Parts: sequence; C-alpha cells; structure tokens
Amino acid sequence: MSISVWFRVIRIKFLLASVIAVSLGLALSYWQTKSIDAISAAITMGGVVLLHASVDLLNDYSDYKRGIDAITKRTKFSGGTGVLPEGLLKPSTVYYAGIICLVLGSFAGAYFVIVHGWIIAAILGFAIVSIYFYSTKIVDSGLGEIFVGIKGTMIVLGTMFIQTEQILPANILAGIVAGALSSFVLFITSFPDHDADKQKGRKTLVIVLGKSRAANLYLVFPCVAYGLITFGIIFDLLPIYSAMVFTTIPLTIQSSKKIKKSIDSLEEFVLTMKATILFSRITGALFVISIIIAIVTNS
Repeated sequence: MSISVWFRVIRIKFLLASVIAVSLGLALSYWQTKSIDAISAAITMGGVVLLHASVDLLNDYSDYKRGIDAITKRTKFSGGTGVLPEGLLKPSTVYYAGIICLVLGSFAGAYFVIVHGWIIAAILGFAIVSIYFYSTKIVDSGLGEIFVGIKGTMIVLGTMFIQTEQILPANILAGIVAGALSSFVLFITSFPDHDADKQKGRKTLVIVLGKSRAANLYLVFPCVAYGLITFGIIFDLLPIYSAMVFTTIPLTIQSSKKIKKSIDSLEEFVLTMKATILFSRITGALFVISIIIAIVTNS
C-alpha cells in the first residue's frame, strides 16, 4: 500500500496543528528556563503526533461506518479523506491503526507520568478518553470545538510541564491561543459537512447555531488569540516580538467579509476554508518564531 494513502488517511497536513502546539510549548519553556531536555522534547513530539493521528484515523473510520462519507461532498479540507469510500484501505485496518497510534502515544505519555506524576496523568487520561470517544459521544454532544480547544491547550501545558514542572500564567495564555487556533479550523471545516453531519446525528457548533448565525462567530476565534497575546505582551508574560502575529489580521478580516457570501457555494467556500487554515497555521508559526527571536536576542 502506498505511503501516500496513509499520509492521506491520517490527514498529515492537519497534524501541523499539534506540531506547532508542541513547538510553542518547547520554545516558551526554553525562553523561561534557558534549558531544554532534548530527549523529553522528542518523545513529547512523537507521542502527541501519534495521539493526533489516532483521532483522525478513528474519526475517518467512524464517519465511514455511520455513512457520513457517503452523503457529503469531499473537498481538500472537509468531507473526510475518501480513503475508505474509495476502497484504498479496509475499515478494520484504519480502525486498528488508530488504536495502535493511541496505544503508542499513551506509552509515551505513561513514561512522563512515571517521571512527572499526577498532572501529566490527568492530561494523559483526558487525552485517551476524549480521543476514543471524540467521533461518537463528544461530537454527537456538540462538544467538538470545545474538545479541540482544550486539546490544544493541554498540549502546550503538558509540553511545558514536562520541561519545567511549572504551570505559569504565560503557559495558560499560550495554550489557550493554540487551542483557539485549532478550534477555528474545526469550526470552518464543519460548514460544508453541515447537512450530512446533521442527518447522521452529529452536533457541531454550525449545526447548533445554523450556518448564518455561526458565520457571525467567525472573528471570535482570532479575536481570542489576538486578545490573549495582547494581554500577555502588556503584562510582560510574553515577549514584545509576539506582536508579529498581528500581521495576519488582514487575512482573517478578508475571509470574514467573504464567509456569509460563500456559505451556499462550495467552490467559493473552499477558498474561505483555505484562507482560514492558512491564517491558523501562519499565526501559530509566527507565535513560535516570536519566542525563538526573544530567545536569540535574550529578551
């Protein structure tokens, strides 16, 4: 089986969110303590990526078994990976691959539980339970966006605690920023799947509010990220260089003006999704880069 098929089914381009979150935690840890445990950093990155891949694999399996993939139109950013409907992999293969990733990622977390204690145990426990039930209980209860937001926050906090054994205000701020950016991606990609998800019993934020009212919330996610970073800079919790994230403001404003006009046109909405995902990734990457600049300049 081609490796490209596996890259496709684990949605490798979406794994970047977790890579950015871990990188943010590592950068902030070094900025605060001037040291880093490279081995722990590598294990953290590997474990988090495996857990993220597990979510995507189990979600693809669940969507196929529930028939969601059969009634939604797939795009580059929504509607599932298409691997199972196209018969490129067996459903059982994808399911067991998801379980294997979950187990391996949990082993990485278990190592840190032994070393760092109950705080990591609590984060790992939340991750395992929520990953396994994400595609069923969590999404069906309308908690998908909240879960993703908490997940992003936990990744940053967990990464930093492993390195520093501290949970500081700056860590919490950075974690929520990462979570908000991840939730933003889930939020925007759920618009095209509205009808199929609703028919099969899912409850995304878009379904709960309706497309038109949900579109009014578009700027909430970037405003949370910008607001927390501004707060962090003002109160000297984050370096002044973090202001560089504001260079993405034009990108999100441009998309916010187009979202309502493009809701009913999948072709146009694909462009809105692309711009939103780019905004999320670029903003997260700039946040990481700003911390690295502060480290290099010793400020």
